[in-house]
Amino acid sequence: MREAIAAFQKMIRKKSITDLDPWLEKARTGLVASFANGVVKDRAAVSAAITSPWSNGQTEGQITKLVKRQMYGRGKIDLLQARVVGTE
Repeated sequence: MREAIAAFQKMIRKKSITDLDPWLEKARTGLVASFANGVVKDRAAVSAAITSPWSNGQTEGQITKLVKRQMYGRGKIDLLQARVVGTE
């Protein structure tokens, strides 16, 4: 399992789309079969992530921080109420 995960990470870091099909064949029969099947279902997005120089990781990280701050005590009561109940 560790080898399959390491190979996937290496493929992403090297931006090597040619390694995707061999990795999928091997991974679909191993302990990471569920993950590999998910990759197959969303193959277009995974291929784009490998080949594209763009990433939305920074944006998602900022959004996650914002939601955590709002929901775990740093937001004011009106903000929390708007998140839970919605604006009227």
